[in-house]
Amino acid sequence: MAASSVNPFNLSDSEEEAERRPDGADGPHSPSRAAPGQPIGPVSPLADSEPGALLGSGSSRTSPGVESVAALAAAAAAAAAAAAAAAAGGPAGAEPRVPADAIAAQLLRDQYILTALEFHTELLEAGRELPRLRDYFSNPGNFERQSGTPPACKEPGLGPGGQLSEYRTVRVFRGDNRAGSISTLDSLDFARYSDDGNRESDERVAVLEFELRKAKETIQALRANLTQAAESEVPLQERKNFKSSPEIQEPIRPLEKRALNFLVNEYLLKNNYKLSSITFSDENDDQDFELWDDVGLNIPKPPDLLHLYRSCGSSQSTPRDTVDVGVGVESEELLSNTLTQKPQVAVVQELEYKIGLLNAEKQSLAEQIRQLQSRYIKTKGKIPISFPFRKLSPAFHQALLSFCRMSPDSRLGSEVSRIADSAESVTLMLGRCLPHIVPNVLLAKRERMVVHLCQELIPLILCTACLHPEPKERDQLLHILFNLIKRPDDEQRQMILTGCVAFARHVGPTRVEAELLPQCWEQINHKYPERRLLVAESCGALAPYLPKEIRSSLVLSMLQQMLTEDKADMVREAVVKSLGIIMGYIDDPDKYSQGFELMLLSQGDPSERVVSATHQVFIPAFAAWATELGNLQSQLIPTLLIRIEKLLKDGEHGLDEHKLHTFLSALQSLIPPLFAVVLQSAPFTERARLQGDVPPIEVTRFPRPASPLQDVATIVGSREQLAVLLQLYDHQLAHEGTTGWDSLLWVVNQLLPQLIEIVSRINVTSSTCVHEFSRFFWRLCRTFGKIFTNTKVKPQFQEILRLSEENVDTTAGNGILTKATVPIYATGVLTCYNQEEDRKLLVGFLEDVMTTLSLSHAPLDSLKASFVELGANPAYHELLLTVLWYGVVHTSALVRCTAARMFELLVKGVNETLVAQRVVPALITLSSDPEISVRISTIPAFGTIMETVTQKELLERVKMQLASFLEDPQYQDQHSLHMEIIRTLGRVGPNTEPRFRDEFVLPHLHKLALSNNMQTSESKRLDIATQLFEAYSALSCCFISEELMVNHFMPGLKCLRADMESLSPEHEVILSSMIKECEQKVENRSVQEPQGSMSIAASLVGEDAKTKFLSKMGQLTTSGAMLANVFQRKK
Repeated sequence: MAASSVNPFNLSDSEEEAERRPDGADGPHSPSRAAPGQPIGPVSPLADSEPGALLGSGSSRTSPGVESVAALAAAAAAAAAAAAAAAAGGPAGAEPRVPADAIAAQLLRDQYILTALEFHTELLEAGRELPRLRDYFSNPGNFERQSGTPPACKEPGLGPGGQLSEYRTVRVFRGDNRAGSISTLDSLDFARYSDDGNRESDERVAVLEFELRKAKETIQALRANLTQAAESEVPLQERKNFKSSPEIQEPIRPLEKRALNFLVNEYLLKNNYKLSSITFSDENDDQDFELWDDVGLNIPKPPDLLHLYRSCGSSQSTPRDTVDVGVGVESEELLSNTLTQKPQVAVVQELEYKIGLLNAEKQSLAEQIRQLQSRYIKTKGKIPISFPFRKLSPAFHQALLSFCRMSPDSRLGSEVSRIADSAESVTLMLGRCLPHIVPNVLLAKRERMVVHLCQELIPLILCTACLHPEPKERDQLLHILFNLIKRPDDEQRQMILTGCVAFARHVGPTRVEAELLPQCWEQINHKYPERRLLVAESCGALAPYLPKEIRSSLVLSMLQQMLTEDKADMVREAVVKSLGIIMGYIDDPDKYSQGFELMLLSQGDPSERVVSATHQVFIPAFAAWATELGNLQSQLIPTLLIRIEKLLKDGEHGLDEHKLHTFLSALQSLIPPLFAVVLQSAPFTERARLQGDVPPIEVTRFPRPASPLQDVATIVGSREQLAVLLQLYDHQLAHEGTTGWDSLLWVVNQLLPQLIEIVSRINVTSSTCVHEFSRFFWRLCRTFGKIFTNTKVKPQFQEILRLSEENVDTTAGNGILTKATVPIYATGVLTCYNQEEDRKLLVGFLEDVMTTLSLSHAPLDSLKASFVELGANPAYHELLLTVLWYGVVHTSALVRCTAARMFELLVKGVNETLVAQRVVPALITLSSDPEISVRISTIPAFGTIMETVTQKELLERVKMQLASFLEDPQYQDQHSLHMEIIRTLGRVGPNTEPRFRDEFVLPHLHKLALSNNMQTSESKRLDIATQLFEAYSALSCCFISEELMVNHFMPGLKCLRADMESLSPEHEVILSSMIKECEQKVENRSVQEPQGSMSIAASLVGEDAKTKFLSKMGQLTTSGAMLANVFQRKK
């Protein structure tokens, strides 16, 4: 930099100062006038400062006065020019050259720090560097703050250069009465940039502190100018007249008037003259009496009027003698005025009094600093968990974080969660932990002792890693922590997680990102699942303490990778829970689509425990985020519905029921947050205040939530708040309607119609689909309440389920009663509430559907699906029997036939008492019905009873009824009855009691096969033969005695083979093989020899059986299930 460069400090002298220093003589701060014994080098802060002086972070080195800086500015500029010229290789001038190091030494010796700093900067820009200046300015110890008086100063309050030591800024007053301020070295917090490794975390704090300090300095300078302007309002000559003539009173100044007004108003308020104070304030409406700074004086607030009155006779300085050093008044002028106006003794007393006040204030401030430091440390140790830009309820926060597996309350858990923050705390922690460590060290020969010792070391490792100044050492310690235990169990992982959370609370987000996350990343593919599980759990536990950018990028990617690649179920389960916690903190809308795909991926996981964790944690947290983004009703639920529609459309010939279950279960988990949105956006929300007694919520008001995060009370905030909202919700629906209630109108006008349309496309024979949608509608209606169900849901179903023949005409495409809408409405909507009127409505609906379908000759699949779904719950057995009895006594034979067929579905789930008291009497009544079709319809139900019931008397009654169908002459030509009996016997024969099979089933099948040989109608003969073939094929796997085999089974097969020879040759081949096998079995059983001897045939048979067995074993794989099938006993 050339000599003509602009001085960055911009220091100049006024004309008045130039007149006081003719010929450039040294000012009062000249180095030649330094006091004897003044130190040459910098004053050591440890030697010269008082004990309390080291608490501050600023520097106590004072810069030279304005005159001294101006006097040396030219010298410094000349020296810099000389340095630049020397660097350029040109002549420095005619005068003898002064060494730059000598100039630097002189500046430092005389404490001209700012000039030396400018000189140092000029040399650096010129390409040179003085080691003396470099070492001086790079040493933070040279700028430690000193609040005491240096020993070289003879006058109280003066620094090494003659200035007041409290100066922290150099103020320059220009001709326009504006005050400029530049920060000196003591205003820079050099200690903050020491080698403590914390600069990154404190950088933002340093910037804010600097900006605050500069703002305060600007305000102080402006107020100083205002005070000077007030002082200059009275002409100098008039002030001299008032001083020389005390009897002439000086007129009050504007700022004095404002100060007195403030004190008077304060006096009136303190003494309860409130009306007078109000009047006084009105008369001075241009002044704010609540803020002293509004007065405009650059002085602290004086004592109140009472204190001034009591101390007016004491030897205290007048307000005019109290001058703030920041205004720019020279200390010499202040002290000379004091010495000339008062006797020496009074001055000494006053100064001693001021020193005492300052010392007391210093001690008070030091104590406050210590308290603030201790409070900061405590606060730093317990950084509050914040959810930036999120509006989740505190209850939801707490429930979400409860899935972080922290260590339970114990001695070691307490030690781990409490990291020492000072030398004293470290000592106390060692005193507590060492007694538990040393015995284990001495006994650490067994693995269990070693593991226990490792646990005891966790708090020591964490404390050292937290407080150690070297980053490499901290990284090594954290590496030891994560690798301390080879395969940590649940308790040990919880202990490590507790320590990681305590570490994160103590060090802040930056160090967590830089030090803890790399440890997790290194073990993401560790060979032991316990270590990978620790990584997965750590990501969730550390989520509240990570920077939001890292949380939504790196951590989310880590968890996604583990979810897709890890093969251990327990690891993926922990990943899903951690993803849920991440979703509770994430605030980047761009990650919404990624979160949605992760939700579907975790829901489609083959492990049940992963799917359960998805419903418990991930979906509720993701739904809460979608709600805040406004996407729950606009994107999340509609997207799932679109995917369900596409799945049903693509699966007309083969539905992927697993995917349907995935989408529907996700939709079901979104019902609680949807209802919470409806409540919180209702017109009555502003009136929802906790006032008076609120009726408690019924225990059965809501379905049991899968986790606390799916509890509507947790989402809303509290159970009391939910009770208030529910009360207003029911009143609004019952009396005021839904006008202006957009969230509920969306449910009524968009969600429900779309769901009902989807239901109508489901294959009614798919019991899984019917069950899934039924559960969904049941939870929806239970959550939204009875009034909503009766007024909004049921009318929409009833509108399309009009019980007329038009809705049964499947040829015209209007067969809505034959679709899945019927069972889902019956089992998902009408069963939500179990009061008498609700049960009557369900009974009436089922009776009407049964009647309508029967009279229309429509398929009964929708009615059967309803009976199957309801029959799974024993609470509805009586209701279903009531519906069927309605059909038994109906006037139409079609309805009675339908009732008879429905009994077959109901028998399997009903207890034997109901079967004996209600089912069998109804079936016997129908078996004597005038219509033969009704009697035939009872046969499958009778067969099911024989298959499931164990009571002998009941079985005998059924057996007699079936025998009457076979032996009564009136049924000999009933082809339909014979077909139904053969079909039923073939179905129940393998599963019924052996006695019934031997005494009833096999003999009657033989008779039917024999009679079929004499059938003249070829079509009927083929029908019976086909049914007999199916029945014999099913019975061939059962154990049949030799007598039955010879007398009934083989003769029946031969009769059947005779029919098949002409009707179905392909069946005849199979029947011949079956007959041959039966004959071989009979032959083998008939060849019996005395014990101890064996015939040649028997040995041959034995060898043949052995060969077959070994060949069959050779065909098997090593599967245990297939091996078990070999030894399965045939019935």
